[in-house]
Amino acid sequence: EGPESFPPLRNEAAVRVLQGRMKGIQGHCNSCYMDAALFSLFSCTSVLDSMLFMPFPLCDRNVQGILRDEIVNPLRRTGFVRASSVMHLREQLTDKGQCSSFTNAEKDPEEFLNLIMQQILGIEPLLKLQSGGQKEQECYCYQIFMDQQEDLVVPDVQQLVERSFLSSDLKLVEIPSCFIIQMPRFGKEYKMFSKIIPSLELDITDLLLDSPRECCLCGDVATLECS
Repeated sequence: EGPESFPPLRNEAAVRVLQGRMKGIQGHCNSCYMDAALFSLFSCTSVLDSMLFMPFPLCDRNVQGILRDEIVNPLRRTGFVRASSVMHLREQLTDKGQCSSFTNAEKDPEEFLNLIMQQILGIEPLLKLQSGGQKEQECYCYQIFMDQQEDLVVPDVQQLVERSFLSSDLKLVEIPSCFIIQMPRFGKEYKMFSKIIPSLELDITDLLLDSPRECCLCGDVATLECS
């Protein structure tokens, strides 16, 4: 018999199970970077469920089991995960990684994702990016970098991704199976935006390399691109 699985929460079920006090992933000892990442990756989407079940070549089955049975399944079943379960995962990551501070320090979510996806589960990179005609680079998530934008007070994710790609002269080489985006709203000291509105759908048409697009003047297939 295989491991138990619970589907991600959708629509009314998501509201019923996840809304209210003592819901979500309990924070403890600077775990917010991991709590937020795990909640985003698994609570309401199945796009990364292969992380929970696939026997990847380098896969550490112990870490995979903790992730599935102590964090994702309880979150989807009851809407709540104890801090002790996340600490169990953090202890395992500390053992497996080259970093001793996963159990007590605040980390960059990208560091956590790279460790668990690449070193512990052995998953292929999710994104292929190209900057200004340079060599392709592969990664697991995209962190939004941008200068202060005076005209954006409460931006949505679509605006932030487009402006960030434009300022870095970046393009997606292909449509990603999963597009994990880190918002510019982390860390204790400085928040660029007080709020960011989630875009429920992301239009990546203009972010794709060599993708046919229509001319904004005549409506035919465009032959030139102006930033």
